[in-house]
Amino acid sequence: MDHTNDERCKNFLISLRKIIQAIDQHSTMLKKKFGLTGPQLILLQSISTHNQISVTQLSKKVSLSQATVTDITKRLEKKEFITRKRSLDDKRKTNIALTEKGKKILDTVPPLLQEQFTHRFSKLEGWEQLMIESAFERVVSMMSAEDIDASPIMITGSVAIIEP
Repeated sequence: MDHTNDERCKNFLISLRKIIQAIDQHSTMLKKKFGLTGPQLILLQSISTHNQISVTQLSKKVSLSQATVTDITKRLEKKEFITRKRSLDDKRKTNIALTEKGKKILDTVPPLLQEQFTHRFSKLEGWEQLMIESAFERVVSMMSAEDIDASPIMITGSVAIIEP
């Protein structure tokens, strides 16, 4: 590898690190300022688009397992952001709805990092979007990360965040 390749590789790794740091900083700010994790906020936003929604529907909508969604919704219920009620039609189902407190927190939190990214990415020309997508898919392959299951949530660490 010549000096130019060394330099390009180093610059690329720095860029990757900046992406990771931006995600970390955003997650830390959400937690400190609003007491919410990224996944909790994503669930709240998804719940807010429905009058009520089942755990199964919610897990499909946010691309997370039912177990993870159940765990996160229990935490949100403890914080009084949502209510969980058994379905009248099917006692095996639990429906989730936002509380007034949940609606108020959504009015105060900033947009998620992926919303800002999605907005900016959608403004690019189609060819440029395809080029970036292809490049990132190649990077995933080069890092042997193809088999890692991931949802379109920009946070670091596990999505099933353990909280005290």
